[in-house]
Amino acid sequence: MSKNIVVAIDGYSSCGKSTLAKALAKKLHFIYIDSGAMYRAVTLFFLRQNIDLKDQESVLDALGKIQIDFLTADNQTLITLNSEDVSKEIRQMPVADKVSTVSAIKDVRIEMVKQQQRMGRSGNIVMDGRDIGTVVFPNADLKLFMTADPQIRAERRYNELISKGEKVNMEDIFENLAKRDYQDTTREESPLIQAEDAVVLDNSHIDETQQLEFAMGYIKPLLAKKI
Repeated sequence: MSKNIVVAIDGYSSCGKSTLAKALAKKLHFIYIDSGAMYRAVTLFFLRQNIDLKDQESVLDALGKIQIDFLTADNQTLITLNSEDVSKEIRQMPVADKVSTVSAIKDVRIEMVKQQQRMGRSGNIVMDGRDIGTVVFPNADLKLFMTADPQIRAERRYNELISKGEKVNMEDIFENLAKRDYQDTTREESPLIQAEDAVVLDNSHIDETQQLEFAMGYIKPLLAKKI
């Protein structure tokens, strides 16, 4: 391939963006970058350090102390925060409750976009998040926008957390997703919106294999052009 291919996947929480992105990256031998995990890692750092989110100086100082990397081990992509594997901790409810608030901070988004664009120059990539096709890579070769019925999304998230041994209830999960949807779509800085040239993927009633086949249907022509 003569040039890097960038696949941007945006969409709502618990729509399976990461699941699809990982599957695509594995099948295509692309680099997978989980932008949402990056914001979760920042949120975890802020929580640990008790950062006042309204204090810009404290936020900027904290951002200067954060280094986020992605590692591959045993066919899994791990995220590290200052060399510490935080892949599991960033998926817990304390982080989930605050990540939309943290990710709405302009200085946080500016720093993360810089890091994401740097990663995008390293090779063929699949990146998922909220503003990948609109802000990070507006010229991405393929943009997918994922959505699903809110109740189905809540059930998926509930089952995921239960399988990991966490004690949660469906009502809290549903309310958390509704809150995040509102924050993600109404925030002033890089809100979640569908790019005009994005392909919509509603996976309410299809499985992981079917959504992978759907995405590959759009990627195969791109691969042919790049050869």
